[in-house]
Amino acid sequence: MMVFRLCLLVCMLQSCLVEALEKGPQGSIVEQTSLEIIYRGVVFAEEDDLPLSLDLYFPKKSEGRPHLVVFFHGGSWRSGSKESCQVRWLVRHGYAVASVGYRKSHAAKFPVILHDCKGAIRFLRAHADALGFRAERIAVAGASAGGHLALLLATSGGVAELEGRVGGNADYSSRVQVAIGMYSPTDLYHDAISASERWDKPASPLYQLLGGKPSENIELVRKASVTNHITVDDPPVLFLVGASDQNERIEHGRRLKAAYDKAGLKAVLEVIPGAGHGGPEFRDEQRASLILGLLEQELRRRP
Repeated sequence: MMVFRLCLLVCMLQSCLVEALEKGPQGSIVEQTSLEIIYRGVVFAEEDDLPLSLDLYFPKKSEGRPHLVVFFHGGSWRSGSKESCQVRWLVRHGYAVASVGYRKSHAAKFPVILHDCKGAIRFLRAHADALGFRAERIAVAGASAGGHLALLLATSGGVAELEGRVGGNADYSSRVQVAIGMYSPTDLYHDAISASERWDKPASPLYQLLGGKPSENIELVRKASVTNHITVDDPPVLFLVGASDQNERIEHGRRLKAAYDKAGLKAVLEVIPGAGHGGPEFRDEQRASLILGLLEQELRRRP
């Protein structure tokens, strides 16, 4: 009897392992939780023999195909991982969430790092039907450096020199319909000219993003600035920042809001009391309500 039970246990463990390693689309592995179906490691491009991948999170229960929110992680453009997805909680509210892995600044200087992000958006649109979500209207979100990339996606739509060819799918648009930036830089040009002694150091994230001193690459800094590309056809943005974060982070939000206001566009700046550089305050009841309301309006088109 003991041998039988051991054999049964081994079979059950093998069955669980097979289920955990079930193959999904585009080279991914299928995982499941009580509320989610996850495609882990969906390859959206291959550059320099390196596969670029993203993780897709779906609600197990959904009325029709869910709308899509695409997330870009932080890490000063030089570190971080797609496994750190700070908007995964949106799956509980019926959204599909993609968390994108992009090349870091040691391997992909600007604008190549942005090309990866735009390539991911085009891929997701091209494969929306096969993967099972709606992509005619896409939201992007990001934290810290990832927030910069998300907001830059929002304002640089249609800028040919920033599009790139990563992953192909050139017939599909990389434009997005709403963006959420959390404690992210927006006006890199202002940083470069106001604090060159700080950012011109080789160890600084901005130096590494650009591949040289920002003060000597002013035109490239302009191209990398969210605020430099704002035009009247840009989508709504939401900028969240902690009141206890560095003052420069709040100033970046203010500069973005001022530029959007000047263009007559919709931008919401929320400075969160007691919050720092990240934390649960960015998904508490008040912020969740704000984010969900924005997505309802801009993706689901509900007033």
